[in-house]
Amino acid sequence: MDNLRILATNDDGILADGLQQLVEELSQIASVLVAAPDRERSATGHAITMFQPLRAKATEVPGAEAAYAISGTPADCVKLAVDMLFPKQIDLIVSGINRGANLGTDVLYSGTVSAALEGVMLGLPAIAFSLAEVAAPDFKPVASLARNLIETMWQKTWPADTLLNINVPQVSEDLKGIKVTTLGHIRYNNPILEREDPWGGTYYWLAGQVPENNHVEPSDVWAINNGYVSLTPIQFDLTDYRLLDTITSWKLQLPKNGGR
Repeated sequence: MDNLRILATNDDGILADGLQQLVEELSQIASVLVAAPDRERSATGHAITMFQPLRAKATEVPGAEAAYAISGTPADCVKLAVDMLFPKQIDLIVSGINRGANLGTDVLYSGTVSAALEGVMLGLPAIAFSLAEVAAPDFKPVASLARNLIETMWQKTWPADTLLNINVPQVSEDLKGIKVTTLGHIRYNNPILEREDPWGGTYYWLAGQVPENNHVEPSDVWAINNGYVSLTPIQFDLTDYRLLDTITSWKLQLPKNGGR
């Protein structure tokens, strides 16, 4: 692990315990740089900031060589770190540890996964870590697991256009092992709650519960529900290659009048 330089980021904000614990653990095996949002930025997906300036404030995170709190999204943080704050200084991007799982189709909403994906888009290997516990998360054992996994995985190779999305149940003696998984399809029960404010106006909460009985192996949701750590390789290429030849056979053409 000599001279390994890791960029740590997240979407829960630079003060989040998951990030702090992760940095402390990773500092034992690498030089750690931090670029993270200056506030909570969960569920921002891969949004970037285009119509207002970004501000990066130097700060301190225990175990980090340098750290910046950034006014933008998780993807902004990675883009700014790689291209401006720490140019040509980063070998690996590690995003997390998120408070709550990032499983299945929910990865499309996840700032944690999107931060890692931004790194992949910039040509860097990336790993996202999430803890499938919200009420009383204990990040320290997950951070230790992350360190151990990175020590092993950094000696391996995987495609440059792929990130590794790792979800961990609350670490305990009941963990069964690690499963290499696919993305599950998450469909929430009662996803939107309607409420009325004191003035009679209607407002809504995005909520819902994930049914536990409709996920099968080898999906990531199944793995977490059954006591396994899930590791899902994810690509940013969303092309459905199965349909390319089929749609080509449709022989679609512009109207002769140019569509006017």
